[in-house]
Amino acid sequence: MWRDSALVAGKDLRIELRSRVVLHQVAPVAVLVLLLFAFALGPDRATTVRAAAGVFWVAVLFATVLAVQRSFAVEASEGTRDGLRLAGLDPAGVFLGKAAAIAAELVVLEVLLAVGVVWLYGAHVRSVGPLVVAGAAGTVGLAAAGTLYGALAAGLRVRETLLPFLLLPVVAPVVVAGTRAWQAALGTGAGGAWDPWVVLLIVFAAVYLSIGVLLFGQLQESS
Repeated sequence: MWRDSALVAGKDLRIELRSRVVLHQVAPVAVLVLLLFAFALGPDRATTVRAAAGVFWVAVLFATVLAVQRSFAVEASEGTRDGLRLAGLDPAGVFLGKAAAIAAELVVLEVLLAVGVVWLYGAHVRSVGPLVVAGAAGTVGLAAAGTLYGALAAGLRVRETLLPFLLLPVVAPVVVAGTRAWQAALGTGAGGAWDPWVVLLIVFAAVYLSIGVLLFGQLQESS
């Protein structure tokens, strides 16, 4: 399983390095979300600082949808998906490999967006711990859930429009918990511990990783 996951992750990342779709298309959209919210919130610095954590996770969510769509779109033509099924790869390894590739792409985007939040919104990091832990757990959860629902929608003609409807309601806990944890890290929250929110992110990631490992093979066959 681990060998197959490394093969699939390497394949997806090599495709991305050659096409640079995430760099040239997904990243600009994510940055544009930051800019639009900055204009909508106005020049009041206090307002933008309070909204920084939430805007960051909304931008990450949009980037996740685009990254997942890209991950499955490259396998939609020329029988690539059928070839992947017939290659004898462990379905759990395929799931983990695709999720790992999407997570790696999201990490790059999140670093870019974090710099944008600091620069555009005037946010200042006061505690690195919740920032890193929440970011890592949220990234894994988004990648796992995105891969699972991406496979569910992959075989449908309306997959481009169906995926957001399937994915966005499901990952709402990640956005809420990630925002609360980042507010604690940026010192913009209403107080309270950040640990429960990070625990929620870890549980979400563990649940969807487990579901993906168990059910991805069936989704792969049905798509």
